[in-house]
Formats: sequence, C-alpha cells, structure tokens
Amino acid sequence: MAASLLLSLIFLTSTLSLLASSSSPSKATPNPTTFTIPLTPIFTKHPSSDPIKTLNSLASASLTRAHHLKHPKSKSPLAKTKVFPHSYGGYSISLSFGTPPQTIPFLLDTGSSLVWFPCTSQYLCTDCNFPNVDPSKIPSFIPKLSSSSKIIGCKNPKCAWISGPNVVSRCQDCTNSENCTQACPPYLLQYGSGSTLGLSLSETLNFPEKLFTDFLVGCSIFSTRQPAGIAGFGRSPESLPSQLGLSKFSYCLISRSLDDKAESSDLVLYRGSSSNSKTSGLSYTPFRKNPVSNNSAFLEYYYLNLRKVIVGGKSVNIPYKYLVPDSNGNGGTIVDSGTTLTFMEKPVFDAVVTAIKTQMGNLPRAADVEAKSGLGPCYNLAGVKLEKVKFPDLAFHFKGGAKLELPVVNYFAFAGNSSVVCLTIVTDSGSGPGQTVGPAIILGNFQQQNLYVVYDLENERFGFRQQSCNK
Repeated sequence: MAASLLLSLIFLTSTLSLLASSSSPSKATPNPTTFTIPLTPIFTKHPSSDPIKTLNSLASASLTRAHHLKHPKSKSPLAKTKVFPHSYGGYSISLSFGTPPQTIPFLLDTGSSLVWFPCTSQYLCTDCNFPNVDPSKIPSFIPKLSSSSKIIGCKNPKCAWISGPNVVSRCQDCTNSENCTQACPPYLLQYGSGSTLGLSLSETLNFPEKLFTDFLVGCSIFSTRQPAGIAGFGRSPESLPSQLGLSKFSYCLISRSLDDKAESSDLVLYRGSSSNSKTSGLSYTPFRKNPVSNNSAFLEYYYLNLRKVIVGGKSVNIPYKYLVPDSNGNGGTIVDSGTTLTFMEKPVFDAVVTAIKTQMGNLPRAADVEAKSGLGPCYNLAGVKLEKVKFPDLAFHFKGGAKLELPVVNYFAFAGNSSVVCLTIVTDSGSGPGQTVGPAIILGNFQQQNLYVVYDLENERFGFRQQSCNK
C-alpha cells in the first residue's frame, strides 16, 4: 500500500510540475453580493431493501464521524474501517474549478476546512462501492486540462494552512534556497467516514458572476470511503468561506426521507458587509468563542452556547461541564453539516433518553430493532393509533433566548414500512467515568432537516427558523 501511494505521488508531482507556467484566467466581472448553489442529498434513492440496515449504517457512520470530531489528532492513516453498504447521509453541492472550468460534486461539511476534489485520471478510491456509485466513474479533476493549475510551493504562505507554521523546516530543498521550487508536502486528512491523500493546488474557482483566482484546493489521488470531494466550510483559513471572504452563508436541508425524489435546495454565499441587521423570522444565538486548545482542530468548529435541553416541557438535568467547553475544547455543542445523526456524550444522552422514556409511558419497546439498528429507544406502535401517541417535544435553548424546537420527524424515524419508530440520536460508551473529550454534543444534519440556517460570520452568530426546504 505504501509503495503504491508513493508511486501515485511521484506521478502526480511529475504531472503537475508541467503546469508551472500557466496562462491567466479571463478578467472577472465586478464583485456580486450573493452566489446561489443547488444543495442535494447524496444518494436520495432508497439504498437498501432492508431499512433497518440503512438506519444502522447511518447510526454507525454518525458515531465514527463523532469520534473523529472529538479526537481529530488520532493517528490511524488508511486504517481498516467497517464498510457500510449505504450512504453516510451527506448533502452535496457542485463547484467548478479550472480554466476552462471542470464541474465536480462536493460534500458540504461545516466540520472541516480544506476544499479538495478527486484528482487526475489515476485517482483511486477504496471501499467506495456505495449504492449508485461506481468507483471507476467517480468524477475527477484533470489538472493538465486546466491552464490555471499550479502546485503550491513550500514557501507559499498557504502551504502552512495545511502543513503548519513550521512547514518550511520540513522542506529540505528550501532550507537555504531563496528560489525554492519544492512542492508543499502531501496532506493526509481523516474524516469520520474515511481518509484522503494528495497535493495542494492553486486554482481558479468559477462562479457565473465572478472568478476567484489563486484558490487553495486539494488534489487528492488516493482516498478510502470518500466517493466525492469535500467542500470544507469550517473556520480555518483554508475553508471556502475564509478564502472567499464571505460575510455569511445559508442553507436549507431538504427532507432525508428514504423515498424522496432527487430534489435540491439552495446554498447561498454572501460577500460584502451585511451590517448588523437580522433576517425577519430567524432566531439567533451567538457563536461561542472557540476554546484556546492545544488541539488546533477544535478551532475550526462552530461552537454554540447551549443553555439547556427541554423534553416534554421539562428541563433535562445536564452537568455544566457538558454544556460549556473547557480551555482544552472538551464539552460544549457544535453544529456540523457533515454529521448525519446528532451525537450526545453518554451522560447527556442518558439524561435525555430517561426523560423521553418517562414521557412515552408504557409503549412496548422493539428490542430486536434496537439491536439491529444501533438506535434506541425504539417503540413498536403496532395496533396503536398514531394520533394517540404523544411524542414528547424536544427543544434546545441557546444563549440569547433562541429556541430550536424540533419537529418529531427530526428526532424519531420509522424503521422503513414497519410500525417501529426509533430515536435518531446516538451515543457511544464514552471516554471514561466523569470524562469528556472534544464536543459533548454534535448537532447533525438529520436534525437540521427543513430548517433554514444562517452562519453569520461577520456578526459571529447562528440563525435558524423552521420552513419547508423543498422547492
């Protein structure tokens, strides 16, 4: 495996080195205020004849993703990972890079920052046999077809965005050279669902109204379980919002019901000052200042100030340390479009589930579905009139008075066509008695369905309202 990766990098370097002298892109039009991009759920067709397996894959993938977000320094490059036969529940956008432009699909991810695409005709993706995905036909960017492709050099300040501030010391050819042409070291990134390896490019990002030149983008030539590129919307310098200088961005995630048609909603990018005005009908809560942590990965997350969780009108008893992150980034709540099912640290999850069980009364549990799906509690509603089932309300109260009151379909789901419903929030065995590592709560995209949300970067706040996202 290591040999094949080395050969791939050598091939990639030799291919891209031919692009050092590239022509300039055409003159751009004046700065627009907004850009609108269609936003689509990945794999909207029903991925399995067994819906319980589908729920299990979403639960398992959400836990793997949560572990990655909570332990971003864990080192297990290209490690073997359980292969889930279904989608991991993401939403995709299409972006166009290069001169002339090549359009590539990307997973929208607010929990990471680098933008990267499958790259070159030699791109290899292992464990990518998802439904409706043929690994040999994954769309790839071809640098040699773009006159604006350039390798990011070791001394380029943007190289440090990925490789760290001391990267020049790792570039042997640059130590005593003023005219260093050595490429920025290869990156290896890990996600909850897989990993990717490649080199850094300077490219042109194309929108109909404007071109953004000298955009740092990852050219990945080897990945595991990553059937599409990732558009990082996190808070680090290499993210798309940071590189474009966005004042805010918004999206509305359409329903992820398994029988949905291939519909899309909009991701809207805003440039220029938006002042301090608030959009009518939105509730706002300020982003929490990211913790000063030895783990710089936590700095790219969008932390929210969660005050309390309400179940059935009653506040759940959650210890303070889980609601507010400490100086090392342990505890607190982040919002992440790349996580499917909301994750809660076990003490938080147990408190919420205890409250839900109390509210649900004596409804029979579906233990067999719980064991197969990895979700719980699950209830068997066979013979029960649905209108008589009183699902407890679930709400999150944030600093500033904002209340996120979730519709029942955003936290309970039917196991296919059966009469069993399961709570779509997950947890794991935890970090040990009285311990928490990384964010304690991760608000995933399943719980964001049919919410219009705004990441107001200029004013450091998060806004939301309930609405139908289907056009």
